[in-house]
Amino acid sequence: METHSLTCHPQTPATAVKSIEASVERTPDRVRLEFRMACQTDEVVLPDRATRPERRDGLWQTTCFEMFVGGDSYCEFNFSPSLNWAAYDFDGYRAGSKPRPVSRAPEIAVEGTQDCLVLRATLFDTHLAGRLALAAVIEETDGTKSYWALVHPPGQPDFHHPACFAATLPAPGA
Repeated sequence: METHSLTCHPQTPATAVKSIEASVERTPDRVRLEFRMACQTDEVVLPDRATRPERRDGLWQTTCFEMFVGGDSYCEFNFSPSLNWAAYDFDGYRAGSKPRPVSRAPEIAVEGTQDCLVLRATLFDTHLAGRLALAAVIEETDGTKSYWALVHPPGQPDFHHPACFAATLPAPGA
């Protein structure tokens, strides 16, 4: 697995989160992600667990982990600690958004302790290729939101910005 450290956007400092690492592994039939957040978990908003996980819009409005893959056109995946998920295709920078077809819903698992939260997601999408952006939106119980990414462009947090695509999705088995 390739492991990457996410950094907090300088305009959105976190108080409960110390660090976030994201790991990516790819096999011929899946992509595995792991987001490991060192934090005071009782100070982080964790959405209620879904009894039946499903595709949902707006997951990024609270604690959510994200992956973007592509180039000029790209796809976005959102993974919530609620176990709900989302997937979108974009024709260009924030343009032409539409739900991404998936043959099988991602599998999401979450575990935590007092000082660590781990979210694991498995995607069964074999048609992914290109540059990679990994990100997280973390909401704290006092309402603070911090935005974490591999790289942040100048200005406000913007995970869709081309500068955020700072890694490459590993080849299968790499």
